[in-house]
Order: sequence, then structure tokens, then C-alpha cells
Amino acid sequence: MRGMNLKDFFYENPKIALAFSGGVDSAYLLYAAMENGAQVRAYYVKSAFQPRFEQEDARRLARELDADMRELEADVLASSVIAANPADRCYHCKRLIFAAIAGAAAADGFPILMDGTNASDDAGDRPGMRALRELSVRSPLRECGLTKTMIRQLSKEAGLFTWDKPAYACLATRIPAGTEITEEKLQKTEEAEKYLSSLGLADFRVRMIPAGGGQDGPGAPAGGASWGTESGVYRKTPAEDTARLQVREGDIPLLLARRQEILTELKKYYGAVLLDLEVRK
Repeated sequence: MRGMNLKDFFYENPKIALAFSGGVDSAYLLYAAMENGAQVRAYYVKSAFQPRFEQEDARRLARELDADMRELEADVLASSVIAANPADRCYHCKRLIFAAIAGAAAADGFPILMDGTNASDDAGDRPGMRALRELSVRSPLRECGLTKTMIRQLSKEAGLFTWDKPAYACLATRIPAGTEITEEKLQKTEEAEKYLSSLGLADFRVRMIPAGGGQDGPGAPAGGASWGTESGVYRKTPAEDTARLQVREGDIPLLLARRQEILTELKKYYGAVLLDLEVRK
């Protein structure tokens, strides 16, 4: 007996909602649903954990496919459990976000919700998988045996700009478990990664190493300091926070060649900047 394929899946589920991030997997799933004649509505959830470029990518793909997309907002930091950043934070966040999507989808007349989990994702290891099971979220890419490599190739053949998009985890993953998550910490992470991306880096992370305390410490400017973003102005975090840069091995020469300007920029947000020699694979 042959396994299910996406054509079979969408034949059995012709009206369906999609939790849409704008990443490789959910982008291909949106395309496949439309190609197989399903009535699909994509739901993108904007939160403090998502950088602006993810929203822009989601909007761009929806335009290019002429897809039905609805945007929602979730105040993840209003949850004291999520903001406390426990080891199972991803479960609580996924539960909040997917429950919001499921509620909106049901109100819109879409009884089934799917996401982009694929066959390469370890169900026993991937954070938040438990929330998907509890909310009965379907994962057709996984159910049909499609791996990440296969999805990238299929996306390339379909002409989707997301086919070679690097894997991306939310901004909250840059803050170690047990360290409180604040909007300020997320904003400085996004600004630092946006700057490094402008230099041509891809598939990298700026991880925060906290050194305790929430007040201005040694090395902090007298009276604090502030800098602007497109969304407003916020106060400089304590100088004790350190940035640990994780990049691919091939990008290390670029970092070293532009070391001084990178330090100048990133030390607007961090007291020290370190390069992790355990490179990203």
C-alpha cells in the first residue's frame, strides 16, 4: 500500500488553514495546497519573537502566489510563563500562537489547521511538538514523508524564492533558558542580526550571554544611553550582557576583516562581543 502524498491529503482536506511563517516549509505547503486545488487560508502571527523580515517574506510570498493570507497579533510577553523563559518555553509559546490561529480559522470557517513540520523534524526532540499534538494540528509534509532536502528541491522547481532560505529560529532562542525575556533584549538581538545580515552573512546567530543584574553596571554610560530604531527609542541594556556570534566557517574571514566596525556597531547593544569557534554546520 503506497503512502499518502500531498495530492491525496488535499483531496481529503479541501478546506484548510495554514500556520504560515514565511519559511521554507510553510511556503512550499501553501504553494502545494493551491496547486492541488485546496481552499487554503494562511495565517501569519506577528509577535515580539518574530523579526520584521519574516513578516515581509510572508507578505511577499502571499503576493507572488496570490494567496489568501490573514495577519494576527499575539502578545507573547503578556504571558508570565513565556516571559520567564523556562526550558519548555517553546511549548507554551506554540500553544498560545496555534490556539490563536485555530480560533481565528474556526471563526473563518476553516475546521482544520496544518503546519510546516516536515519528515526531517524529530517529533521527540523538536520544541513545541507537544502543543501541535494537543491542538490536533496536521503536518502533511511530515505525514507524506517529505524531508527538508526534498522540500528545498521542490520549492526550487516551483520557483519559490524561499527555496534556499536559511533555517531560522525565533528571537527568543537567542536568550538562554532561565533568563527573563524582555522586549528590549529581543529588539537589540534583532538590530544586531539585521546589521550582520547587511554585511552579507547568512545562517548565523547572535546569542546573548547574561551576566546577571538588571541595573546599569560597570562600563555602562552614566545615566544610561539610548538609541533609535524604526519602531522607537529604547534604553541601552547593561554592559554586562555579552554577544556570542555563531557563524558558518566560511564567514569567519569576513568577520575578522571587518572586526573593528562590527565591534563598534554591536557594542551599542552589548558590553562584549565574542566569536564562537564551534561553527554552525
